[in-house]
Amino acid sequence: MKRRSFITHSAAIPAGVSLGLGLNKKMADEDLKSYPYRLKYAPHLGMFKHHAGDDPIDQLNFMADMGFRAFEDNGMKGREVALQEKMARTMASRNMEMGVFVAHKIYWRQPTLAKGDKDSRAEFLTQIKESVDVAKRVNARWMTVVPGHLDLRQDMGYQTTHVIETLKRATEILEPHNLTIVLEPLNFRDHPGLFLTKAAQAYEVCKSVNSPSCKILFDIYHQQIHEGNIIPNIEKCWDEIGYFQIGDNPGRKEPTTGEINYPNVFKFIDEQGYDGILGMEHGNFNEGKEGESAVMKAYQSVDQF
Repeated sequence: MKRRSFITHSAAIPAGVSLGLGLNKKMADEDLKSYPYRLKYAPHLGMFKHHAGDDPIDQLNFMADMGFRAFEDNGMKGREVALQEKMARTMASRNMEMGVFVAHKIYWRQPTLAKGDKDSRAEFLTQIKESVDVAKRVNARWMTVVPGHLDLRQDMGYQTTHVIETLKRATEILEPHNLTIVLEPLNFRDHPGLFLTKAAQAYEVCKSVNSPSCKILFDIYHQQIHEGNIIPNIEKCWDEIGYFQIGDNPGRKEPTTGEINYPNVFKFIDEQGYDGILGMEHGNFNEGKEGESAVMKAYQSVDQF
């Protein structure tokens, strides 16, 4: 069902009626209602555990009952195969799309892709090959890549070339499977010393790799901290953006808790015709059930543009 059709269809559903079958007594608070979100916001495990419990399947069903049409899981690759398969079946039965998972081991304190050595490149490409099987198992299209730390002994031009050459080899693995790595620039405050920090830098790398299997993960929280200018940078990078992630600043919590004008940002993204996923990669501002309900209310408020 196309997104606009879904909105029209969902708007006709009476308030308080669940869209699915997963809502159980533990979840049945009277104030919880399914909401027909315009965009595909993707929660993660743990975000609604006080309503849904600890079981991942119950959490997925709760998300679907609340109107969310996507899900992301950075740690999916490390889960037992049986659980991956069960989560995939649940998402398929609830018409939820799988968002990103992390494709490889991220080295936060040492250079990897920027270094350009054979061992680091071989390790990374092996992990990309392994991630193909995971992506197929859970019906994912995107996987997150963070190139790692700067190599302070090499000029930036050499480092950039090393990253591009490695990513070209990764896309040769992914293209036959219609899978995409999304490169995530991260801010200097939370992750000092990393190679990839700016939207324009990620854009340069993706243009140089020149593959549909290498795109940008535009994390609005990280980019607000590192360079701001959110909407103009999204516009400049638009043709290379494959995925968005969300978090307000300061605090990396849900929209409305910080300084970012999320209704305007989401309106712009929607007006470009984006039909992809926006990962809710943030914590809850308040704890417990009240905090979880506040997250849903916040997304409902910023989704009205």
